[in-house]
Amino acid sequence: MPRYKLIIEYDGTPFCGWQYQDNGPSVQGALEEAVMAMTGSRVRVHGAGRTDAGVHALGQVAHIDLEKTYRADRVRDALNAHVRPHPIGILSAEIVPETFEARFSALKRHYIYRISNRRANLALDAGRAWRVARPLDVAAMNEAAQVLIGKHDFTTFRDTECQAKSPDKTLDQLDVIREGDTVNIITSARSFLHSQVRSMVGSLVWVGHGRWTAADMRKALDARNRAACGLVAPPDGLYLVKVDY
Repeated sequence: MPRYKLIIEYDGTPFCGWQYQDNGPSVQGALEEAVMAMTGSRVRVHGAGRTDAGVHALGQVAHIDLEKTYRADRVRDALNAHVRPHPIGILSAEIVPETFEARFSALKRHYIYRISNRRANLALDAGRAWRVARPLDVAAMNEAAQVLIGKHDFTTFRDTECQAKSPDKTLDQLDVIREGDTVNIITSARSFLHSQVRSMVGSLVWVGHGRWTAADMRKALDARNRAACGLVAPPDGLYLVKVDY
């Protein structure tokens, strides 16, 4: 039974998230319907990360096991045809060893959060960036971001419904970079807690507005208490960029 690795992009706006939910359509569900249309069989699509409702992906990774062998480019093209009109694109497909697991074989996940730091309303980026009208002090944000680098108990930045067994995570990168009116927050780790990135981003925006300092970020982290978290950023600006294996 051949296993295929898929690299997928999607606009998360119309979905309740990657994973099946009772409250709406999911990316996983749309892809499984496309596989069903292609093969006539019900096949589980296993993703590398369970992105939340409204979160986007530029390079989500998934794997599927099919009952017969197809050319990889045929799998890519057939799935793209059958997944329409959902805003999902299968960028590539390749046959991989049966030992490959989209989720458990991952070594690192990379995300970017896009903030549009301008007074004007969003036209082209509506739903794809977070508009923050007040000016942000990016230098102060980046300084505070470095407090979170390394292995910590991230309970403060963890959703109360997070199902991870431990709040301990190792954050490898958290950089805040301005490009004109756009502020990009780039982060990477082997894995993240539920809502961890959005919680860190929202707290960094408080720093950018002068409400918090790097010392306040440290206090929030050390509190190991969800109540100590700052603002939680909306899902609009969050993108899963790529997954390393």
